[in-house]
Parts: sequence; C-alpha cells; structure tokens
Amino acid sequence: MPRLAPAFLLSAVAAIASHLAWPDAFWPYALLKPLTTVLVIAHAWRRGQPGDTRRRALLAGLVLSLLGDVALLWPQQGFLPGLVAFLLAHLAYLYAFTRGVRFGAWPLAFVGYALLAAGVLTLLWPGVPPGLRAPVVAYVLCLAAMAAQTASAWHAGRTGVVAALGGALFLTSDALLATNRFHTPLPLATLWVLATYWAAQWLIASALPPRRA
Repeated sequence: MPRLAPAFLLSAVAAIASHLAWPDAFWPYALLKPLTTVLVIAHAWRRGQPGDTRRRALLAGLVLSLLGDVALLWPQQGFLPGLVAFLLAHLAYLYAFTRGVRFGAWPLAFVGYALLAAGVLTLLWPGVPPGLRAPVVAYVLCLAAMAAQTASAWHAGRTGVVAALGGALFLTSDALLATNRFHTPLPLATLWVLATYWAAQWLIASALPPRRA
C-alpha cells in the first residue's frame, strides 16, 4: 500500500463526513477538502522521475484541481472559476496521456465516451442556465476526451488500467455533481460525488510508476 494511502483515506472520509453531518459548518470541510487533494498531490510527487513530461503535466492537473476544489467551496460564486480550473486540469491530463500515445489512438473509446457525454448533456440541458451552457459544453468535451485518452493509453499498453479507471470515475463524479446541480437533487450527493472524485484523482496520480532509486 502506498505510504500516504491511510492519511488520504482518513482525510477523504473526514471531509465527506463533516459535510454530511454539518452541512452549514464552513471551516471543517473547507480545511479537509483541500487537504485531501494535497495528499493526492503528495502521492503523485513521490512517483515518476523528476523532469518527466507526463509527471509534470499530471502534477499541474492536480494543482489546478486543488484550485478548483477551493473555488467550489463557494458553490454559487465559485462555480464558474472552479469549472475553468477543472477544464484546465483535464487539458493537463489530456496532455499527459498523449505522451507516447497518439491522441484518439483507440477510436472505440472516443465513440463510447462521446455517446455518454451526449447523453449526459441531453439530460441536463434544460436545467443549465443559458449563461453557463457554453462553458459546460466545453468542459464536458474536455472531460470526455481526457477519459477516452486514458483508456487509449491503457489500450496501447502505455499505462496500467488505473489511469483508465481514473478517467471513468472522474466522468462519473462530474456527471453526479451536474445531475445534482442541474437536474435532480441526489440523496447523499456529497458522498457519491467526492468518493468517486478522489478515487479518480488517486488512480490518475497512481498512473505514474513508482520512483526508481
């Protein structure tokens, strides 16, 4: 088990539990949520080789995700800045998983994720405010492309299956978040959204190989 895994799991459980137990209490959640992502960054930092392009891109994506986490602590005012931060994070991940693998190398994955993204957008579209529709479409396109490319990298043998699982879970998490926000409130939404989100980030970070001595 990676050395930081117990601390990461404890922080994630505490963040989710604090938000479910005290939804109106700002500070416990505001401290634990970024801390959990910082632990994912620390996990990634200990992997790969310094100077490796994929490692730098994945770390950039994780830092951008941390900025998005902080922005979304304010769900209304921070939604658009958070959306932009995560869009840039997905572009960083997309860049990382095209190192040594042609973009779209596994067309079947792109077709599957395109159909899935179209289905999610169709479901959510009536509830998305007009001013957010263009950013949401751009975000979904980047997210679906990132997830498909992680599957392509795995299919090409350039990464383990953890990267593909991470991409799939990231799309799952954001689909749950968007459904809760724009369509139908979900029971225990914080649990399902954050559990899949942090699992996705940990798996994406774990796509980096253990550091050689």
